Amino acid sequence: MGKVYIVEDEALVAMLIEDMVTELGHEVVAMAKSLDEALLTAQSLHCDFALLDINLNGQTSFPIAHTLAGRGIPFLFASGYGPAGLDAEFSGCPILSKPFSIAQLDKQIQHCLGNAAIS
Repeated sequence: MGKVYIVEDEALVAMLIEDMVTELGHEVVAMAKSLDEALLTAQSLHCDFALLDINLNGQTSFPIAHTLAGRGIPFLFASGYGPAGLDAEFSGCPILSKPFSIAQLDKQIQHCLGNAAIS
């Protein structure tokens, strides 16, 4: 399946997402909890897609999204604010509203991997 990069500043939420991703048969290859750490990792990490929490301790993950997009790595956002938390330039990007189910995560991952269309 896919190699996943998770960016999430809440430790318990990050562990829950990691468990869901693993249960879906994917491999978590890296996790980051701060903007600086995540940006550094995003510049060289080999992964198939990334899941980005929008709000990282009061900073947005949009610079990470730019880095990943520049490298051709698909990503999806997760946010307690839902689509309202997205910058206009990312309005067409996939987003999971927290809390989300494993089925919702699976659907978005499949979309990121190009295996299924979102209905």
